[in-house]
Amino acid sequence: MKKLLIALLCALPLLCTMPCLAVENCQNAPTSENELLKLRTELSAAKSAKVQKELLRKMGKTGLFQAMIAAGEHVGDKQTGKVAARVVVDVALANAAEYDGEAMRGLLRKALPKLSGNRRKAVKKLLAKKGSGKGFVSMFNGKDLTGWKGLVENPIARAKMSAQQLAEAQVKADDNMRRDWKVEDGMLVYVGSGFDNLCTVEQYGDFEMYVDWRLDPAGKEPDAGVYLRGTPQVQIWDIARVNVGAQVGSGGLYNNKKNVSIPKCVADNKLGEWNSFYIKMVGDKVTVKLNGVLVVDGVTLENYWDRSQPIFPVEQIELQAHGSRVWWRDLYIKRL
Repeated sequence: MKKLLIALLCALPLLCTMPCLAVENCQNAPTSENELLKLRTELSAAKSAKVQKELLRKMGKTGLFQAMIAAGEHVGDKQTGKVAARVVVDVALANAAEYDGEAMRGLLRKALPKLSGNRRKAVKKLLAKKGSGKGFVSMFNGKDLTGWKGLVENPIARAKMSAQQLAEAQVKADDNMRRDWKVEDGMLVYVGSGFDNLCTVEQYGDFEMYVDWRLDPAGKEPDAGVYLRGTPQVQIWDIARVNVGAQVGSGGLYNNKKNVSIPKCVADNKLGEWNSFYIKMVGDKVTVKLNGVLVVDGVTLENYWDRSQPIFPVEQIELQAHGSRVWWRDLYIKRL
């Protein structure tokens, strides 16, 4: 039966990449990432301060970067702020070398007034040390579209434009962006009906990136993705859409032809629930974890725009949506 399933998957036109891999189901894997997503959902619904504090403590026990970020949102709360501050500090101190950067240090400075004793001393000591100048920084301020722009063509086409042509095209693209992309409750949300991507103003070479995403269960053919260096893409979709081969799961390098395009397993959470990506790109090699599950392991990302060329060494990152609402939160990146 398993061999028959693999054969059927390989026979689908949209999945005829070489090599074709067996696709296993690892949905709802008991990962720290899935635990954190569950706890964050419970926290948003909790009314009791006592319950909120307990949920924050459990979030901290995951030790995840996203747990530090999520707890940081509650440091200013009157009833839960002290607990949230301790969670931020404990996660940061336990992972200082890995998480260090503008994002972590900003949260520690925010938490410092609510600390005492050894935690306070440890934070002051860490903040006194000169940072590496690297580390994770926020790609989204949670308030507006600062740092983002509309999509103008593709990297090859843009390179052929004059400075004036590019500037004029960018004005039009930015108008479309402001129509189709909004900020709601601290999240980036696609609300349009077209296919224009939201693009970073900055360009990136090698990097690590965190981003959470959620598809609209009421949307028509939910579909999205993350373009790496201006190139499609780390795929996101509703795995029920078997007519387009979506049953293989999100996270794969969908547009690859020669190299692997489908994820190692299906790690998507239920449609409408939050999912979490960790994406690492070094050279032309991409690694993706979906909800803590390794779904892409050092696979070459091909240049979709001209397959005779290698992938661009430096380019923008883009968030894609296909006509249905998509929510994005906690976008953080570290240059390598």
